[in-house]
Amino acid sequence: MKVETLPFEAACARAYGRIYAEVVTVGRKPRGPHALDLMIAATALAYVLPLYTLNAADLQGLDELIEIVDLG
Repeated sequence: MKVETLPFEAACARAYGRIYAEVVTVGRKPRGPHALDLMIAATALAYVLPLYTLNAADLQGLDELIEIVDLG
């Protein structure tokens, strides 16, 4: 199985700002152990890709911005 990685570049950083704001709007903390999850979500937003996860609860409130596919 081949997995292609995507760089976290300027478009991802801008998308992270949108993700961060949305998380704050829904009353969650965007810092701490879930910060990397939010960077992954920002990458999905920037590249217009669905985000596949085993724990969709960590991304609660972001479904207006990105397609979240719960594999759990």
